[in-house]
Amino acid sequence: MRIDLYGLVFETPAVTCYLWSPWRASHLEHRLFDAIAHLSGVEVEKQADERRITLTDQKTWRNAVQAIARVMKGWQEEAESGGDKRSWRWLLEADTDSNGFEQGGERSSLWAFLRLALDRGNPGEEEKGEDIDLNDFGLRIFPVDETD
Repeated sequence: MRIDLYGLVFETPAVTCYLWSPWRASHLEHRLFDAIAHLSGVEVEKQADERRITLTDQKTWRNAVQAIARVMKGWQEEAESGGDKRSWRWLLEADTDSNGFEQGGERSSLWAFLRLALDRGNPGEEEKGEDIDLNDFGLRIFPVDETD
């Protein structure tokens, strides 16, 4: 399937959404995962230490990206008026050797994570910024299998 992540286009057989360590994940990470879990046609795989949803349909992918954006925009609007300024962005990450494999010996994948930015400060004061990575929620974009 061909997926689009804000102008970056990838060809992939699947994307998996993860919620790692559900007992430790923040409320926002649960909201993000739940927004995808409530899309039609998706199934949640539950293991002891993680939850997974595998997306193999382009339309479901688009709906998942829109659901994530809605949750994040709602989080931005929850900020107190005149308090902190909230923003978010995607971080894309991959590691590969010269043969296209990750450290664990699997084919290299692209990972997408969210980073939150909180900017606090009053008029006349220096702004105090803080970045928070959502480490318990992420997306894995799988490589195209060369045997296809």
